[in-house]
Amino acid sequence: MKTRITAATLAALAAGPAAAQGIDETVNQIFANSTGWFVSLIFSNFPGTTFPWIVGWLVVAATVFTLYFGFIQVRAFGHALALVRGDYSDPNDAGEVSHFQALTTALSGTVGLGNIAGVAVAIGIGGPGATFWMILAGLLGMASKFTECTLGVKYRNEYADGTVSGGPMYYMVKGFAERGLPGGKILAVLFAIFCILGSFGGGNMFQANQAHAQISNVVGAYPGWITGVVMAIIVFLVIVGGLKSIARVTEKVVPFMAAIYVGTALIIIVMNYDMIGTAFSQIFVGAFTNDGVVGGMIGALIQGFRRAAFSNEAGVGSAAIAHSAVRTKEPATEGFVSLLEPFIDTVVICTMTALVIIITGQLISDPATGLFVLNEAGTQIQTVTGNSGVALTSDAFSSAFGWFRYILVVAVVLFAFSTMISWSYYGLKAWTFLFGEGQTKELVFKVIFCLFVVIGASAGLDPVIDFSDAAIFAMAVVNIIALYLLMPIVKAEMNSYLARLKSGQIRKYD
Repeated sequence: MKTRITAATLAALAAGPAAAQGIDETVNQIFANSTGWFVSLIFSNFPGTTFPWIVGWLVVAATVFTLYFGFIQVRAFGHALALVRGDYSDPNDAGEVSHFQALTTALSGTVGLGNIAGVAVAIGIGGPGATFWMILAGLLGMASKFTECTLGVKYRNEYADGTVSGGPMYYMVKGFAERGLPGGKILAVLFAIFCILGSFGGGNMFQANQAHAQISNVVGAYPGWITGVVMAIIVFLVIVGGLKSIARVTEKVVPFMAAIYVGTALIIIVMNYDMIGTAFSQIFVGAFTNDGVVGGMIGALIQGFRRAAFSNEAGVGSAAIAHSAVRTKEPATEGFVSLLEPFIDTVVICTMTALVIIITGQLISDPATGLFVLNEAGTQIQTVTGNSGVALTSDAFSSAFGWFRYILVVAVVLFAFSTMISWSYYGLKAWTFLFGEGQTKELVFKVIFCLFVVIGASAGLDPVIDFSDAAIFAMAVVNIIALYLLMPIVKAEMNSYLARLKSGQIRKYD
């Protein structure tokens, strides 16, 4: 469907906020109508069930990798921390960024509004029990991240000017060729297309949408395209400088915004320490109860895994693009570093968000059963204010500190901003894989990416979040096929590295 900017549209822009709000509604309708088929395809259910096949696809893959690599997320956790500290970093290795910068760049693409708004969406639909499945998905997903990021470094392209291109597109082509497997090029092209769509969706529009929602929640309603234009300009000024510019921003922004958000969450949890046991009880009971329609075990599991995957992107392949640029000659090192991401993102930050929402009493439970009840339509848990998404999280934090909604505006904007600039890099690498390297081609993508910031801020939450999920999960479909076929190569890299580490052949650097 093609849409033209008409004289009537321009007149509406000049007519003021009321008419401009109509433009938001038009954008919302066009977007929802044009993406419905794609969303339906990705989230269709297993025949005869209400269980989306894509959730099973992610769960099974994460479990397989966990078992195949011998619970590497547990065995290598300590060494991963040492790598991030730089204990084993050789400054002469090829690459563009340090282990820490690669981690913060990838984290800035995952630690975002999925932690603030996505958790609220999961709990609002699946109840507190969705938190249990989010935590489990995060722990299992650590093995998926290890697999894809090891491959990302092993098969990256290193150029004469010191820049690097890597990610699933490259290990699909090179890895398949190395093993004599057919179809690598086809999978790579499909992944690149979905990655571009994912960068426009979850890495862009969802972030702009929820940033606008939180700003409006504080200052009052106003047209979303205004937020979109302002954010698009700021994002463009950063991404035009390339990965090193992005890394310099993310290594400062990510720790700062995480400290603000996690610190406040901890204060609220400590203030309500007597409710912590009750909250975890509700999380555990809600994860396995069969009562309710959507709030039952299946609903909680689906929402938990869906939001966890959207938040930490384990198995999606996006992080492999960022980690491919690290300075190292050992592919396994970046696999170890990357497994920290789902732990930080989902196990720590998402759990804190869930606890704050639960212990501050934002959900309404049935006095007779103690279980959380659905709304009148039978599709969502009832909340005290009726809000969902980032507004629900804002209500939870503000119930303890009335002023926190103003702080949350800053946190939300920083989360959204850092996620967008990281995903711009992911989408750019997919774009250059399809259309070739070059400043003009890169500039075209960056301009298009910034236009989608405006669209996302103007569209409604439901179509944006559905399209964002669908695009990101489509990446996972293609990526996990490649991971299954290439995981023997990862295991060989892992065993070789661990053996040399144990023998002292791999040494620390001052």
